[in-house]
Amino acid sequence: MHYAEEWDNVGLHAGDRNKEISRIMVALSPGEDAVNAAVEAGVDMLLTHHPLIFRSMKQINSDTATGRSLLKLIRNDVNLYCAHTNLDIAKDGVNDVLAQALELEQVKPLADITHDICYKVVVYVPAGYEEIVRQAMCKAGAGCIGNYSGCTFQAKGTGTFLPGENTNPFIGEAGRMEYAEEYRLETVVPQAVLSAVIRAMEEAHPYEEVAYDVFRLENGGEDRGIGRVGQLKEAVSLAEFLDFTASKLSCDHMTYHGDLSRQIKTVALCGGSGSSYMGAAKKAGADVYVTGDMRYHDAQAADEMDLCVVDAGHLRTERMIVDALAAFARKQGLEVIVFDELKQDYLKHWHK
Repeated sequence: MHYAEEWDNVGLHAGDRNKEISRIMVALSPGEDAVNAAVEAGVDMLLTHHPLIFRSMKQINSDTATGRSLLKLIRNDVNLYCAHTNLDIAKDGVNDVLAQALELEQVKPLADITHDICYKVVVYVPAGYEEIVRQAMCKAGAGCIGNYSGCTFQAKGTGTFLPGENTNPFIGEAGRMEYAEEYRLETVVPQAVLSAVIRAMEEAHPYEEVAYDVFRLENGGEDRGIGRVGQLKEAVSLAEFLDFTASKLSCDHMTYHGDLSRQIKTVALCGGSGSSYMGAAKKAGADVYVTGDMRYHDAQAADEMDLCVVDAGHLRTERMIVDALAAFARKQGLEVIVFDELKQDYLKHWHK
């Protein structure tokens, strides 16, 4: 959630955060059709990219679509969780999935680039349990440095502790000083998974009271930012790129600006409404910028920048994230139903 823009509203929009979730529906937007489908399917949670509650609300009633959806979700005990700009920015989120669909290489963030906040977690583990704890922490997301995973450090030493009254120590006896053979296990953890890693560590650790430290690191993790910029395997004309993009995004209609014979190699993109990052695309050296919801004056600005632009639509530049979220949820052991987001393509295209 910490990736989200300040103006955004992400997280649990409706429901009980302590509810046990085993069956979910994934949709791009929490429109009434999606909410009705989630209730009819009897899922525990509806997971969407777009938020239901975006602006402040003073009333919740059946006079509005948002009110009707909230009432229906709450009455039927269906949680609603929304991941919006945080999912745009996150690794393997909307923009990474779009870059993969367009087969880009050497992909990096386009704009508003920051570094992940990272922590060093140090825990002391009795001999014989160091591998169990290490594996649990790494499985929860610890120990990733660049393209390397499972990165930890261990050092052997002696731990001391005096169990007090009403304790049930794993090693030693209450009231007697214990000298235990232990390992200092340390690893790097991104902020996004810090809570999950600590929880996994505590569940795997045999001690009644776990001794551990958390240090914020000055050196950050991977770059994070909105949009992506990358390279095609080989240069193609804008006309060829339009055909390629339409095929990859299943578009029957696209708007573009630029000379069809112009060669395209560097591609910048931003799923959804990304016209505000057109300048960043030009600064990044892009030959073409792919996004949605471009307007007349945006095309005029692109012309002044000498930048090709492809508007593949808001839906078509984001819809692949639904299948990606569904695949992720299934890996967590959840039963997943995918709502047909194409039903939410409210803009219909007429061809003479």
